[in-house]
Amino acid sequence: MPRLSEVIAALENLWPAERAESWDAVGTVVGDPDQEVTRVLFAVDPVQEIVDEAVRLGADLLVTHHPLYLRGTTTVAASHFKGRVVHTLIKNDIALHVAHTNADTADPGVSDALAGALDVRVVRPLVPDPTDPNGRRGLGRVCELDHPLTLRELAARAAERLPATAQGIRVAGDPDTVVRTLAVSGGSGDSLFDQVRAAGADAFLTADLRHHPASEAVARSPLALLDAAHWATEWPWCEQAAGQLDEISDRHGWDLRVHVSTTVTDPWTAHAASSVTTK
Repeated sequence: MPRLSEVIAALENLWPAERAESWDAVGTVVGDPDQEVTRVLFAVDPVQEIVDEAVRLGADLLVTHHPLYLRGTTTVAASHFKGRVVHTLIKNDIALHVAHTNADTADPGVSDALAGALDVRVVRPLVPDPTDPNGRRGLGRVCELDHPLTLRELAARAAERLPATAQGIRVAGDPDTVVRTLAVSGGSGDSLFDQVRAAGADAFLTADLRHHPASEAVARSPLALLDAAHWATEWPWCEQAAGQLDEISDRHGWDLRVHVSTTVTDPWTAHAASSVTTK
């Protein structure tokens, strides 16, 4: 069985920490480098529900997309909900490793997995990484559909193929608009409207779209918007990442058992539709 240090080295090769944003908190949070690893669980959020799942599974390593302590802390006391996570991990000899913005811009990265879930073809990064001579790394992806869909049909596809959440898919724009080119960005994406317009996309699928940026975006151009739950746009990465680690395990003869959590950790738990709809 490989040691944690060996598995972490493989993960760091996929998602180097130096490619994370300066404000981010990635890497190994908890774990003994010398401990053996036999079972790995991938998830979006390092919350208690996921940690408890890792305990039940007998996992030695939990890999999450979101950081546990993004802004730092002065305590890991179990009286605090994040401290309880740390205590549970250590008591059960479970390591925690985070790949966040370094996974967003990777090749393949979070938005490649999102595009794959939607069955659209990636053409190029939306915001290319200038340090990548091959032009494949970067934030978001510009994609082409195999055949044009109306915005209504594209929203229905997204609702069907992304993990189900209380939010579903919100849409801004004429439902009969024809979409041929789609920009996608897993997670919060309303800082990317300028790049989406410059890419000539007909529609943009992302998460966490706020009122004013979305209102201004649709007023400036015919760009259509699809707003999915943050968790739902990033969960496909877990399957992609698990597949990458499986391939590494096979190549090295590690015989790791790699799992993906299907537990929905999106914070929104219910949705009440308005009784009056338009169009």
